[in-house]
Amino acid sequence: MRPTPRQDGTSDLDRDLARFDLRRNGPDPLHVQIEQAIRDRIVTGRWPAHRQLPPEPECATLLGVNRGTFRRALAALIAQGLVIAHRGRGTFVAPTAGDASIAQRFRSLSEDFAAQGFTFTRHVRSLTAGRLPLPVRAVLGASPSTPGMRLERVFEAAQGPLAYLVNYVRTDGCPSLVDVDFTRVSLFDALTTTFGVRIDHGRRTISAQAASGEVASALGVPPGTAVLYLEQVSFTEGGTAIEYSDVWIDSAKVTITSMLQRD
Repeated sequence: MRPTPRQDGTSDLDRDLARFDLRRNGPDPLHVQIEQAIRDRIVTGRWPAHRQLPPEPECATLLGVNRGTFRRALAALIAQGLVIAHRGRGTFVAPTAGDASIAQRFRSLSEDFAAQGFTFTRHVRSLTAGRLPLPVRAVLGASPSTPGMRLERVFEAAQGPLAYLVNYVRTDGCPSLVDVDFTRVSLFDALTTTFGVRIDHGRRTISAQAASGEVASALGVPPGTAVLYLEQVSFTEGGTAIEYSDVWIDSAKVTITSMLQRD
């Protein structure tokens, strides 16, 4: 349901949108500023779970921007799992972890493989610093000027390649991350122990895919082989999306497990 309007016809959320302090001559594009402002309100609980946002045209009018600008901000929030758009019903703040009946322990792939008893090595195929791709910036809520890193690796055990990973990390808080030896250290360990960046939670989407040429080559399987695909976004304690990754796993060699707790 839409928030109950005040007597003057506006809701608290409408009033909050109208008060956004957008820097029209600032370094960050308007859609990035809007996305960050809404994300902060959701993460801090100022906009509670299940709260419905006003329609897109109304939001754009309240913010003093065109509808396309607001849509770009909204697309980034949807990609981060912070808001949910239901066709014909509207856009809502996503349920929080506390609304779920079960909680999942967020482990890195290295930790998951180790827990299953695999002894594996990490092969770094490429490691580059530079601008993050636009779709990744949208998911991470990063501006065009935000420094980033792309890390491409293969995890291999005695059975052969287990997983092919491509990680994108915003490095504004850890500029020397690119100097880490990722054949010896996991990405999460480097962020935590070297730079004091604690990964607090994440969003992981799992599906099946047919291995493309690059994925098939990395995993040592014929093109078209069914593999497990993971799309992951990792968040810090403060709610900043710091890492996005694409992961392909040879499900004939390894499975992914989750530690679940019953409330």
